[in-house]
Amino acid sequence: MRWDRHGQLKPAGPAEWLGEPSPSFARICPFSPTARDERALAAHLFPAARYQDERVGPFEAAYVGHARDGFREEGSSGGLVSWIAAELLRQGLVEGVAHVVAVDDPEKEGRHFRYRISRDEAAVRAGAKSRYYPIELSGVLDEIRSVPGRYAVVGIPCFIKAVNLLRAEDERLSDRIAFTLGLYCGHMKSARMVESFAWQMGMKAEEVQRIDFRLKDPCRPANWYRAEITRRDGRREAQDWWHLVDGDWGAGFFQNSACDFCDDVVAETADISFGDAWVEPYSSDGRGTNVVIVRSPELHRLIKQGISEGRLDLTPVDADFVEQTQAAGFRQRREGLAYRLSWRRPGVRPAKRVEANSGGLPLRRKLIYRMRHHIAVWSHPVFDLARRLHWPALYLRWARTVVTVYQGLTYSRGPVGRMIDRLETATGRHG
Repeated sequence: MRWDRHGQLKPAGPAEWLGEPSPSFARICPFSPTARDERALAAHLFPAARYQDERVGPFEAAYVGHARDGFREEGSSGGLVSWIAAELLRQGLVEGVAHVVAVDDPEKEGRHFRYRISRDEAAVRAGAKSRYYPIELSGVLDEIRSVPGRYAVVGIPCFIKAVNLLRAEDERLSDRIAFTLGLYCGHMKSARMVESFAWQMGMKAEEVQRIDFRLKDPCRPANWYRAEITRRDGRREAQDWWHLVDGDWGAGFFQNSACDFCDDVVAETADISFGDAWVEPYSSDGRGTNVVIVRSPELHRLIKQGISEGRLDLTPVDADFVEQTQAAGFRQRREGLAYRLSWRRPGVRPAKRVEANSGGLPLRRKLIYRMRHHIAVWSHPVFDLARRLHWPALYLRWARTVVTVYQGLTYSRGPVGRMIDRLETATGRHG
């Protein structure tokens, strides 16, 4: 995998490998139209699951809450991802956990984050926090192949799907990857988001030593994201996301194009998956709260043991609650995906569980989905041009303009919002 000019990781290799269709590769690519979809994979992996749900897949149980013993304080949310990973190591259920960590020297490595395999609790806990940055699995998969043992892999939905498809083709990986830990996902950002945040905090990209995308503050609501950048000289700068031109996550700045074709919000093929509880009273709790879906009976045993020992503070919930916590993601990847699939476009069409459909959507919703797509597509070349010209204001002015239009549509703000309100009133079609 290599970086392209837009700060995204792309496959690299001989021309004959990149250009020649391969049935074996088509079976393991998570976006291949011939690969098994999430529903088929989950049915194979969890045939005896207690609950079956079209939105979140099969599952044994679901919970909302957090971990104790300092895990909550160290993580962006409720600390449960790190707790489960550390518990698997503590109980000897795995010898290593593949997860994303910050690199020590971004300038030398050419990136800010990468996968690594941690083999003790301290290393796992050092990798806590959210990473809105492109990463890839090839290095840790090679290590798992070469070093015997049992492993857990942490990843976003398409990564976990890819791992499960690969396990079906690779007996060694099937034997050694014992657990998959999924992360709910909105979309993948490019590496340029770090550079944009740096520009807006008054520094150059090469000055950035470390970035914390979600600086935790118990005195502020959890959904008030605040990013902090540490310079190479040790100085720190922080800014609230809503003061950054591309800080509205839903607008889609720097989104990977594949994310427009994803219909998995909650990592349906993972043994256990974690997200933020974006409903009240949890979204206002700055200490952070997880919503968790458990599919593996063995991991459910760990969860119940943690609750009984007072190490986890969890309350059972149902699929309706889980969906409510991720309502925006489900709209984008179900209703929005159906609309996007109805558009004419060249190239391979992934086989999705959502049928193409443009009917029944109010004008406002259609315009919102169109605007998100426009921002996702054009943020890459506009930023690249500004970068090449050493003219940050070119991108920042464009971003400020398009996000104003997007927020006018989405939140009925300003002249754009008023215009759409009048159109909807005149036509009798409201979003």
